[in-house]
Amino acid sequence: MTVKTVRNLRRLSQALFLFIFFFLILKTTFEVSFNPTEAAEIRLPYPVSIALQFDPLVALATLLSSGTLYKGLLWSLVILIPTVFLGRFFCGWVCPLGTLNHWISEIRSERPRRKGTRLVDSNRYKKYQRIKYYILLVFIGGAALGVLQVGLLDPLSLLARSIGTVLLPMLHTASLDLLAWVKSIGFPPLGKIAQAGYNLLAAVLLPFRQAHFNTIFSLGLFFFIVLVLNRVFTRFWCRGICPLGAMLGIFSRFSLFGLEKDESSCDHCNKCLLFCQGADNPDVGSRWRQPECHLCLNCQAVCPRNSLKFKFFPDQTPTRANPAGTQKVDITRRKVTASVVGGLALFPLFRSGDDFEINADARLIRPPGALVEEEFLARCIRCGQCMRVCPNNALHPTLFESGTEGIWTPILIAKIGYCEPSCTLCGQVCPTGAIAELSLKEKVGDRDLPPNRIGTAFVDRGRCLPWAMATPCIVCEEWCPTSPKSIYLKDEIVLDGQGKEVSVKLPYVDANLCTGCGACEYACPVSDKAAIYITSVGESRSPSNQVLLKRKKIEKEATARKS
Repeated sequence: MTVKTVRNLRRLSQALFLFIFFFLILKTTFEVSFNPTEAAEIRLPYPVSIALQFDPLVALATLLSSGTLYKGLLWSLVILIPTVFLGRFFCGWVCPLGTLNHWISEIRSERPRRKGTRLVDSNRYKKYQRIKYYILLVFIGGAALGVLQVGLLDPLSLLARSIGTVLLPMLHTASLDLLAWVKSIGFPPLGKIAQAGYNLLAAVLLPFRQAHFNTIFSLGLFFFIVLVLNRVFTRFWCRGICPLGAMLGIFSRFSLFGLEKDESSCDHCNKCLLFCQGADNPDVGSRWRQPECHLCLNCQAVCPRNSLKFKFFPDQTPTRANPAGTQKVDITRRKVTASVVGGLALFPLFRSGDDFEINADARLIRPPGALVEEEFLARCIRCGQCMRVCPNNALHPTLFESGTEGIWTPILIAKIGYCEPSCTLCGQVCPTGAIAELSLKEKVGDRDLPPNRIGTAFVDRGRCLPWAMATPCIVCEEWCPTSPKSIYLKDEIVLDGQGKEVSVKLPYVDANLCTGCGACEYACPVSDKAAIYITSVGESRSPSNQVLLKRKKIEKEATARKS
């Protein structure tokens, strides 16, 4: 098998794994309506989060931050163990974000001949490639104290989040707007063609419903910058930023498979540098940077004199003509220490502020089954899977509602959508166990088991139509899905603005029955700011965030002062 054949197989492998990843993101949705009369638990037909569970960086970081290894993350050994023997094959053959970076870097317009020299120079090893190792060490240092930020830059989490919450919603919105514009022209045959095209696109790429996500601009801008930088530096993200690539580079340092250079046949044409993806200095006379090599095999494939060969147990002994040999990971002890200390400093930096506990946002409503906030943040990798799968578009990325530490983690926004009582999908797709996989019984509850609560509803009597305006309205009670209903009505006679008596039903909330699903807030007819709203108080996951706990604490402190 020739090297060019191997290179073609690599390209096929890249396309295959990118397709599988994209397919799993597309299938992270539930494409039918829930039937409240059915008691059967709904489950997805595909293991949509398995690609994220193959991520060794996520496995290591969550192990450090939470002290446990979630069962699905054992799949990461499938990537990690071969890396020790083969090198960074994942970056060149498997990683879907690496594939996108590769393809975007390869898009070249017609350029003058002199740019070949510039491209050769850009593909030599540069000092900025150290940055990814320091980023990795910062994340590892933070994870050791329970601060998990690795999901911000982990390539698989980043791509899943960007496709699910940015690209697909943008595609859906653009398709609908284009279809509406074509139909507005008033030429029926053209409108039918556009409708047929939309139906075909919807069947392949678009979910059964249009989803919108909070903070989409920040997510989209970040992803756009990641991709565009590849037009400036070849695979800039992979070379200089990616913490997973840094981790795999460290593990590949002692790989048995490597590059052997034959200086006697090399004519220094630099074609190997012209097509190098990892900027690992494959040319004869330079230090080959094994931890940087993506195993793209381009250098061996384009070498006209067969001076470069990848093999097991290569001869990398420095010679007179090639004195450099191979190079270890290019990091210094001082900066390694500074990076780890910086990561450890994230804990007091994030947790010393009032926004973590005392002054937490009351509207910070996590998905059902979410762990206690501290444990939740120690596991959530911001992959966006729970947001994507939510059938009512209720889950969205935060910005700063959960403080700086919790950026882009999931939050329920009841004004946009509510938590479906019979849905347990978010726990099914969570790859790290930040959201526990609840059974339907654990979610809904029964006589012996209380339901899972994510918050409590409160009536704003100054905005409620029956309370404030003597206008009959029972929408919140009608929409309340609990059994028995947590929202109950009392008949009252009130005076309207003209002094006339009006019979209305005033809504009240039974906090013992309310699960905080948000259906009442979602359905409230007061459009700008709902007259009934959900806060996180009373959530099952927190023993301290309860309705009466603070009152009891105050009474206890007052009694202690009197005595």
